[in-house]
Amino acid sequence: MKDRVRLKNVLITGNPGVGKTTLIKDVISRLNISAGGFYTSEMRDEQGRRSGFKIISLDGREEIMASVDIVSRYRISRYAVDIEAIDRIGVKAILDALNNNVVSARLTGEGNDLIVIDEIGRMELFSRQFTDAVMNALDSEKIVLGTISVKNTNFTKKIKERLDTRTIKLSRENYSETATHIERLIGSI
Repeated sequence: MKDRVRLKNVLITGNPGVGKTTLIKDVISRLNISAGGFYTSEMRDEQGRRSGFKIISLDGREEIMASVDIVSRYRISRYAVDIEAIDRIGVKAILDALNNNVVSARLTGEGNDLIVIDEIGRMELFSRQFTDAVMNALDSEKIVLGTISVKNTNFTKKIKERLDTRTIKLSRENYSETATHIERLIGSI
């Protein structure tokens, strides 16, 4: 008989602009839990048009991850992607969150109980270090709260099919109830 797999990874998916990152920030602020990791943020030009994306660690480090002004062979639509920025901020934030628990929890009783990965998307997937760090986080004992692309790649499809992972679709209409659901879900893990 197969052992029952414990749910520990919660991923939010949905169309662009429905509030996935906002929801993650809201849930983290309401939970009494230590967290490490990163989130992404849109950049706008003077006319209010989206011009790129920043990647920001929960401890405040940030860099431009993708922009119309970056020169790179890695592109998604009109945005060139800086893989090194993903590695310096995103990968480092995931690894720091993973390692923080191992080292400091033994010594001080403190550590990150939650790893935030916002987002597991096409831009980030250009980085092999990123995909390795994501798998390490998902395979760890820690809770992962993240966002994942609606459109599947081989990598994201495998993640969505994991037995220890729940993927929740967010829309503008279900924002409040989804936030409450995720908060309760993480509280019960």
